[in-house]
Amino acid sequence: MNAPKGSSSDKNSQTIIDSAKRALKIESQAVEDLVNRIDETFVNVVHHIDQCQHLVITGMGKSGIIGKKIASTFSSLGLPTLFVHAADASHGDLGMIMKKDTVIAISNSGETEEIAKLLPSFKRINCTLVAITGRPTSTLAKCSDYVLNIGVQEEACSKDLVPTSSTTATLALGDALAVALMELRGVQEERCAQNHPGGSLGRRLLTTGADLRHSGAEIPRVLADAPSSGVLGEISKKHLGVTLVVDQEGNLKGLVTDGDLRRIVEKGKDISKMNASIMMVKNPKTITKETLAAKAVQIMEEHSITSLIVTNEKKIDGIIHLHAILKAGVV
Repeated sequence: MNAPKGSSSDKNSQTIIDSAKRALKIESQAVEDLVNRIDETFVNVVHHIDQCQHLVITGMGKSGIIGKKIASTFSSLGLPTLFVHAADASHGDLGMIMKKDTVIAISNSGETEEIAKLLPSFKRINCTLVAITGRPTSTLAKCSDYVLNIGVQEEACSKDLVPTSSTTATLALGDALAVALMELRGVQEERCAQNHPGGSLGRRLLTTGADLRHSGAEIPRVLADAPSSGVLGEISKKHLGVTLVVDQEGNLKGLVTDGDLRRIVEKGKDISKMNASIMMVKNPKTITKETLAAKAVQIMEEHSITSLIVTNEKKIDGIIHLHAILKAGVV
């Protein structure tokens, strides 16, 4: 039952809405403020990440959780990346870090005790140290080779009890570093696919025309001189709504769809007097068996079609239908 207007429940609802909107505005401003801080220091950090043997992220608490996500993002790009908990690093995990590594230490205050204890060790290892901090004059910043400032005007939490804007800004900056590295390395979908074999992303990046094509006897095809009855029969028999038109050597000449037949009839033409070569569309769209299924969908959408012919060195290798792609969960 809805509360009457003016009730305490109604006022509480408005307070909740106002608080949420305020939090989102503050956090979005924190991210926007980062834009003007992208400078040569940021560029140098990206180059160090590109050239390092391993990228190591460290942090504590909420910063550590954000660090894990940043590490995961870089790993998915094919860069060997580790997250090392700052407390665990002091108890043996420093052995994971080597001279040619780049370490990103995350601490909003720059004075996190567990990270401060590691600074002499980072110096001894002689790795490249990057600070992501909200205080460019902090102990961490002073001991680092590069400093990326994620300082925020205020936390979204009105009482400043929990990190909110600062962690959002850190996450956004980590994404910016990853995207910049992708551009620098020219990372392609195929590279990402190797690191994303599971889930919908893996299906989208790994499934190809070869995986979903109908091949062999499943391919609907008729000769160019086949009568309309033969065309209709092949379309009905193979249940794909199309048939390929080929010559005596099996070379592709064209394609006839059930939609083409309907349009011919709608124009008042007598299809009984036509053969496949008259009804077909010449130069139908083709893909290779290596083409990603997601790319095939894009081609279908661009040309308002539901089937593509799969070719191998210009020879017919199969046919792929939109229904097969949808069933596979690629899109």
